[in-house]
Amino acid sequence: MQMKLQRCILNPLLSPVPQHHWESKYVFNCAVVKKNGLFHMLYRAQGEDMVSRIGYAVSTDGIRFNRLEKPVFTPGSQWELYGVEDPRITEIDGRFYMQYTAYSPLGVRISMASTTDFIRWERHGVIIPDIDNKDAALFPEKVNGRYVMFHRIEPDMYLAFSDDLIQWGDFVTIAGPREGYWDNLKIGIGAPPIKLNEGWLVLYHGVENTPRPTYRLGFMLLDLNDPSKVLKRSEEPVLEPEEEWEIFGGVPNVIFSDAMVEHEGNYYIYYGAADNHIALATISKEEIMKWVREG
Repeated sequence: MQMKLQRCILNPLLSPVPQHHWESKYVFNCAVVKKNGLFHMLYRAQGEDMVSRIGYAVSTDGIRFNRLEKPVFTPGSQWELYGVEDPRITEIDGRFYMQYTAYSPLGVRISMASTTDFIRWERHGVIIPDIDNKDAALFPEKVNGRYVMFHRIEPDMYLAFSDDLIQWGDFVTIAGPREGYWDNLKIGIGAPPIKLNEGWLVLYHGVENTPRPTYRLGFMLLDLNDPSKVLKRSEEPVLEPEEEWEIFGGVPNVIFSDAMVEHEGNYYIYYGAADNHIALATISKEEIMKWVREG
């Protein structure tokens, strides 16, 4: 079966604010978690200096967000001279862990910070130091007694494992580009995975080798006990650039998601559009389960 996400009629949800120097040009790729009836969003933004910072917005319905005037997370080390990018948030034991990309002349590195209130942060620094790496997301619980994290060493999606959330190793590739498909150039994790009885539901982005690379979204299903095993993968994308503001922007032809939240029988998928705006698309849990269970 072919699944398609449905765009929210109020899209885009967030756009640049000209009078805010840190988010005057681009507002995009965001993490979202739902906790105690509130949707908490951490989003990447750039202003005139083109340094990426992370802002915070909150919502009661997952659609209409109120945001703070100042960023809540800004560059804090030599690894972050060009910015802090593309947050993903996972709650573990009541604490929220943010994986993000530190970008500097030294390269791109997976870094981590944690919080209980989204305003005050404890920095844990670069957690995979020796290689250019990005697109990181934590599993919400241990698997076989160890923490598990997605990461991306081009062009494949990888897993890494840890006993303490700081030291990571045992890298294993789980999936790569597919020749002749919509994801033939490179792939990476979208949102942190969601646990189902049938396996780990994973949203990912795939990039097609077009004149300006095209970013689309799809799903995978991973084995519960061995998430290096891919049980299913989208034959066709579930969302691709179609609206003008998804096709034209800071980086054209891009739909890039870091967030998937279960809400009232649906999955809310938040995405950056052409690196200019933040938007929302949804799919019913029922439709997802049909895909998961089909032969």
